[in-house]
Amino acid sequence: MSTSIRPYAWTGGRTRSNHHLELETLVTASEFCTPERLRRTEHHSIAEICRHPRSVAEVGAMLGVPLGVAKVLLGDMADLGLITVHETVSDSTSSSHFLLMERVLSGLRRL
Repeated sequence: MSTSIRPYAWTGGRTRSNHHLELETLVTASEFCTPERLRRTEHHSIAEICRHPRSVAEVGAMLGVPLGVAKVLLGDMADLGLITVHETVSDSTSSSHFLLMERVLSGLRRL
């Protein structure tokens, strides 16, 4: 990424994304993420990073930008269909995850 441009200039000063992205949310480049669809330099960098699943925190660290900037850029790419945002456990409304965590905790206490 170019260091001569401030990261918040890449987001147009925006600090929020249309997507709820946690630090641990995994993202990958989608099948629609082709060089001809990538119009911004930072999108090229993110597409390269996200060839394999990466967390939002990893993307931000690899780009060398603040987490808020990474979230906005990833949200923009998700809006364009360029990345896939994978569901995290915290996104699930299923109580089965909570029950599993209770069973694990109970098992750990028995140790």
